[in-house]
Amino acid sequence: MDNSSGVGVLDKAVLVLNALEAGPASLAQLVQTTGLARPTAHRLAVALEHHRMVHRDTQGRFILGPRLAELAAAAGEDRLLAIAQPILTQLRDLTGESAQLYRRQGDVRVCVAAAERMSGLRDTVPVGSALPMTAGSAAQILLAWEEPDRLHRGLRGAKFTATTLASVRRRGWAQSVGEREQGVASVSAPIRGTGGRVIAAISVSGPIERLSRAPGRMHAPPILAAAEKISEMMRRG
Repeated sequence: MDNSSGVGVLDKAVLVLNALEAGPASLAQLVQTTGLARPTAHRLAVALEHHRMVHRDTQGRFILGPRLAELAAAAGEDRLLAIAQPILTQLRDLTGESAQLYRRQGDVRVCVAAAERMSGLRDTVPVGSALPMTAGSAAQILLAWEEPDRLHRGLRGAKFTATTLASVRRRGWAQSVGEREQGVASVSAPIRGTGGRVIAAISVSGPIERLSRAPGRMHAPPILAAAEKISEMMRRG
């Protein structure tokens, strides 16, 4: 089968990237694996390094670069949003409350998708909003399964405790009542990607008057089901 695209320099660059998929390679190994002339392999590898598609390890060997991981993360996020949006809408309709999807970005969590309640008292969180990682059920979810050192750093100044996060891990969901905003309650569950890593949190939120002071008792089952549905679809690849 001919894998040529008709754009010779691009095809040769892809040969270099494909060769590095197996692991670090010296220039001699790249030449052997790709069949390219040594000057060509070197020129392409250095050009790809300039664009961060290729990097060098401590021994000077060529390895896949950080830009590929960044592009993969962006593609994964687009896929997550496409999968999650209709499920958020279903969750809103099932619970009668606004539903949101959050991803962690450094020291904040960002609302990357939402399905707002159509009428009545709402807890509106516009898409793109950056909220603190120190309060709220989604913050608890995004922190609870972190590595111990990151988890303990994240607890500094938080309105929840290590004991709270231990309970979150045990039952698989989190709730908050007036933690981020007075009068607002929420329930969240983790969305997991490849390897079971938590990549996002799905939530419903609304006034305490509707969700009560034990919102998990009311809404944890449908949120867990929605989270598992999204996680399963993400794992299918």
